Amino acid sequence: MYEPREHKLFIKSRFARRGIYWLPNLFTTVALFAGFYAIVQAMNGRFEHAAIAIFVAMVFDGLDGRVARFTRTQSAFGAEYDSLSDMVSFGVAPALVVYVWALQDFSSLKSVLGLGPWLTTKLGWIAAFIYCACAALRLARFNTTIDVADKRFFQGLPSPAAACLIAGLVWALNEYQIQGREVRWLAWVLTVFAGLTMVSNFKFYSGKDINLRKSVPFSVVVLLALAVVALVTFANTLPEMLLALFASYAFSGYGIWIYERVKSTRSSRTPPPASG
Repeated sequence: MYEPREHKLFIKSRFARRGIYWLPNLFTTVALFAGFYAIVQAMNGRFEHAAIAIFVAMVFDGLDGRVARFTRTQSAFGAEYDSLSDMVSFGVAPALVVYVWALQDFSSLKSVLGLGPWLTTKLGWIAAFIYCACAALRLARFNTTIDVADKRFFQGLPSPAAACLIAGLVWALNEYQIQGREVRWLAWVLTVFAGLTMVSNFKFYSGKDINLRKSVPFSVVVLLALAVVALVTFANTLPEMLLALFASYAFSGYGIWIYERVKSTRSSRTPPPASG
């Protein structure tokens, strides 16, 4: 039996011998760099580059876990590093990008709505901080409930999806040369909505139970084809398609909640079968 101090020394020496797995952590580092790059580009006023960088971070964030499972290189270090990277790329970066793009100046509303000077100067960063704090809470809850949560659903909007919703808005409107100050209220509402939805209890489909080798009903294929056609029809550019895609996903949790409420209400009204 190891004494507590001896046991700690054994763990440290074992970690020193094994080190860390470089391949999955390399993907995590790329995702972290993309989030940092988005912050730098937002500070320089290059909002399109900042939005694209957040989408790049989402791609590499999805790859690092799959690479770790495929190569059997999962580790506690990798899980912690991934969570810290997510906080930068999907918490701090989107909040700063949308703040610099649209939320830093509400002074023009002082005379229109009669808002006080304190509120007009603080309104923007309040929304950005709400998003940032909710992203941190979302990641902390995910890390503490990962072993007991239903793998088919996420509890609350995932932080990468929330970040891409914000980045999609910035990118899509930037395509039409729409300045952030012209849609500041839309950006404010969407930022607060994304933040609060991350810490909600609404369920969002994770897709982790999808088996590409398993056959599906023909109706499912038809619905997927119709969804793709509708998305291409109403979205003319790639930024619009991404915005529509992540906006649909962000509202899907509310749709699942309504569906389950209606289903439970109908089942409660159904009379029990007669005995005998």
